[in-house]
Amino acid sequence: MTSPAGPPPTGGGDEQRRIKLLAVTACPTGIAHTYMAAEKLAQAAASLGIEMKVETQGSIGAENVLDDNDVSMADGIIVAADKDVDLSRFAGKRVLTVGVAEGIRRPERLIEQVRSAPVHTPGGAAAVPAATAGGGKERGTVYKALMNGVSYMIPFVVVGGLLIAVSLALGGHATAKGYVIPEGTFWAHVNAVGGIGFQLMIPILSGYIAYAIADRPALVPGMIGGWIANTGALYDSKAGAGFIGAIVTGFLAGYLVLWIKKVRVPKFVQPIMPIIVIPIVATTALGLFFIYVIGKPISWVFEHLTSWLGGMTGSSAVLLGAILGLMIAFDMGGPVNKTAFLFGAGLIASGNQTVMGMCAAAIPVMPLGQGLATLIRRRLYTEQERETGLAALFMGCFGISEGAIPFAAARPAQVIPANMLGGAVAGAVAGLAGVKDAVPHGGPVVAVLGAVSGVPMFFVAVAVGTVVTALTTVALVDMAERRVRAEPLGGVEPVPAGAGAVVPRQAGHAPVAVAAAPVTADAPVVGDAPAIAEAVVHGAVAEGAAGAEETAGEAPEVLSGHLTERTVEVALAADGKEAAIREMAELLSRSGRVADIEKLVAVALRREEQGTTGLGEEIAVPHAKTDAVTAPVVGFARSEQGVEWGSLDGTKARLVFMIAVPEAAAGDEHLRILALLSRKLMDPDFRERLLAAADERAVLEVLGEVG
Repeated sequence: MTSPAGPPPTGGGDEQRRIKLLAVTACPTGIAHTYMAAEKLAQAAASLGIEMKVETQGSIGAENVLDDNDVSMADGIIVAADKDVDLSRFAGKRVLTVGVAEGIRRPERLIEQVRSAPVHTPGGAAAVPAATAGGGKERGTVYKALMNGVSYMIPFVVVGGLLIAVSLALGGHATAKGYVIPEGTFWAHVNAVGGIGFQLMIPILSGYIAYAIADRPALVPGMIGGWIANTGALYDSKAGAGFIGAIVTGFLAGYLVLWIKKVRVPKFVQPIMPIIVIPIVATTALGLFFIYVIGKPISWVFEHLTSWLGGMTGSSAVLLGAILGLMIAFDMGGPVNKTAFLFGAGLIASGNQTVMGMCAAAIPVMPLGQGLATLIRRRLYTEQERETGLAALFMGCFGISEGAIPFAAARPAQVIPANMLGGAVAGAVAGLAGVKDAVPHGGPVVAVLGAVSGVPMFFVAVAVGTVVTALTTVALVDMAERRVRAEPLGGVEPVPAGAGAVVPRQAGHAPVAVAAAPVTADAPVVGDAPAIAEAVVHGAVAEGAAGAEETAGEAPEVLSGHLTERTVEVALAADGKEAAIREMAELLSRSGRVADIEKLVAVALRREEQGTTGLGEEIAVPHAKTDAVTAPVVGFARSEQGVEWGSLDGTKARLVFMIAVPEAAAGDEHLRILALLSRKLMDPDFRERLLAAADERAVLEVLGEVG
């Protein structure tokens, strides 16, 4: 039971109670920023004479956890996080929620602001860092919500799509009615299970977008709204609104619930608001709004597009193919896609198989193109997205265009135009070549099974469209992420998964910029460096080259033995980033654990392309996970003049740590070490002692404080 918040403690003499504040720090990967923010907040509180306890929610779990007694005695709680934090335990207390970077850059200001922060009420939303804090952009909240929905949707797309593809491959055959599986068979049941996955993916996308905006009360309205959006029969349309409709209902549900939460209600009603009143009111309002307001225009578009296409059957085959390809690729199962598909399927019975041939060539282009894009430029994608890309390639072979939906939902401004361009090219080539399809289905599978005439040109159309889609996607995504990295921002700006996360510059404070690396579905990238977290591993390590033995009096190994005197250099000669990385790689090779220096350099430079590893405060941490090293190794070098590393605070890197680890490395000890190192690097005295250390042995003595 928490004590209600009151005004900040006042009074004088012996009766004045020392202020007690709490804090929670967290970032999506729970590595450097989590612990840097915790250290900065603790230091600021101590300098102000304020008692503070900080809970860190890092990759090694929650540490220094706040208990009920801590909360009951607290005068305020600072939540510096770039991921959702459950605030229910702080009900009745003053709570200030900001991005984790604010805890690093402006801890004193946060301590001042929390004392007049609003009181958190029961049933309030989970902490979603305000993108506008400190002058940031609204895109932060929108992007976070969108990526939350996509991350939950991806497993449904992959499982559903693969089950459908396998069942079609092993149990289906081409008929006049399409590519079908005999009813009652084993593969028909497998196909039905996969179909359920596809039915659920749209409500899941909508529901978890809403959840990220307004927490649990928004989950039901979001999911039901998504189901309605995907069920065209509810608003007299032959096709649902698909994933685009789900995005719309997700945001509508989330912001509608946020608005309802602001309505003042009698105290006796408050306990049932989040579990009964809000879900019922929001679900009813959103559902009826979609059916009567949004659904009617969708039905109108479907009917008029069908009529318009009917008037084009006598026009140029190339033009008609391009238009059908554009429509097929636009919303992948939505009303525009379905209009083109049903138009082509309907003409098969009248003997015109050419139109379906255009559609069949365009249908697989989206998943094949997006899958190919993840192979062409892997650094632009997270590990989860690359795995989804492989599944998309498989689905594309069986004409399942929904395999591209996760990519389109995550980056609509880049992926949808690329899909449409590739689809238009495939449709136009098929129309020019007179490709025909006798069944209402698409993808390479129909050609393999003999339903297509003009098979060589059909595959040419698919291949050209796929390549155009992939190259256009890579170009647009790369351009977008370069803009994100180049923009000077005033607040925390989440970036696309897989891109470099940038913490912007603020006058008088040191920003942080770190490189992102592939992450799992449980850790979407919006502002930390998971690749650094994989940099050191637990356990015994190989000895140096030729099995050299340590001489008596040699300085001890530090950082669990991964950094030794052999991998320390007090005078870095390089004056540029690339030259410095090469010199650091050669330094690591002294350990005998580097099998291929050139490959190590190449991997480290590719990491830099994702976003600078210059952390600010004259620190850089280049890193690589590669089989160019045979065992984990850490190096440290100091530059007298500093190396331009692209840090947003404008400082040159004088303290450079390079970390390399084999692909197969695993364990949690490295997370503990990096967490401790992150804390230490926030200590100006620690940095000064590293800069002042006379030689390698003195450097190791300073670093020995870390572990």
